[in-house]
Amino acid sequence: MTAPPPPRRRNPLSRRNPVSRPGRPHHPARRAGHLAGAYGLLVLTGLLYLVFSLALPRTFPTLDTLDSILSTQSIPAVLALAAMVPIVTGAFDLSLGYGLGLAHVMVLHLIVDAGWPWPPACLVVVAGGTAVGVLNGVIVEFGRIDSLIATLGTGSMMYAVTGWLTDGGRIVPGPEGLPDGFTDLYDSTFLGLPVPAFYVLALTVVLWVVLERLPLGRYLYVVGSNPRAADLVGIPVRKYTVCAFATSGLIVGCAGVLLAAQQQLGNPSVGLDYLLPAFVGALLGATAIRPGRPNPLGTLVAVAVLAVGLTGIAQLGAEFWTVPLFHGGTLLLAVGLAGYSARRRLRTGAATTPDAAAVTPEDGGP
Repeated sequence: MTAPPPPRRRNPLSRRNPVSRPGRPHHPARRAGHLAGAYGLLVLTGLLYLVFSLALPRTFPTLDTLDSILSTQSIPAVLALAAMVPIVTGAFDLSLGYGLGLAHVMVLHLIVDAGWPWPPACLVVVAGGTAVGVLNGVIVEFGRIDSLIATLGTGSMMYAVTGWLTDGGRIVPGPEGLPDGFTDLYDSTFLGLPVPAFYVLALTVVLWVVLERLPLGRYLYVVGSNPRAADLVGIPVRKYTVCAFATSGLIVGCAGVLLAAQQQLGNPSVGLDYLLPAFVGALLGATAIRPGRPNPLGTLVAVAVLAVGLTGIAQLGAEFWTVPLFHGGTLLLAVGLAGYSARRRLRTGAATTPDAAAVTPEDGGP
């Protein structure tokens, strides 16, 4: 009589194995801590708005202030989402500010100096931003250069190109100004609200769908959490990292077009002012909604906190130096909270997520 075959061992990473799912905190204290970590930043936004509304009842809780926040913070929000995408894969793109400056100068150069119609000029700039993102990803992955150093180098080169295009000065349109269709990209309204706010909302939704609902997003998160393990299970780490940088470059190109429509002149140094707020928003966003991992909704909430705080501080009559102080302090806080959230997820076993299940043979792999 033959012995019965050994029982088939289930893949511990399989989505059909309940062990692989992150445990939900059933204990009231743990559940309260989970909710506080996920939605605390959103509550803080509401509290800041309430405090500034009570302190400045005539100026802060008004539609004009709301329109100003939605309009002026649209470009920082777009750039924060651009910074978030490489961070998902564990990389950093320090060329964002330089790329933003080059993109907005380039589109104005094509429209004002070269006489191009504004639609093809915008398309060329967005395509150029995507190409720069691909170049960053290739240098990082195939050149085996740290992302901070690689993107700082490419960013400095882009800054040099920006200076060459402008000869150190500004690009100023002629007396006829810029085409109305181009300026309407920023100045128009929809449903009574500034249209740039809808750009941010649409971009957030797209990134949320990709990262949270598609296999591509799970692969990117696995690459960011453990690139060696991702490589062992068959995920092409290099390809997905290059794709993340390319997506970031595409978004930066779009932000450059939006900045040009807002500024309506080419300033070669303006892009650098957006670099620190972008990383503050991206890193602080990793502490909200999905604590411990960069995510689009958390980034949007983080930008809202920064926008409300900076607007309230400005209306209180604070000095100009309070803005970099606020950004610097918030960046340190964001990095600390993001690290704490990541360690907390590891301690509670949440590191074994359905992301890993997406790369098992049972699901077909990438």
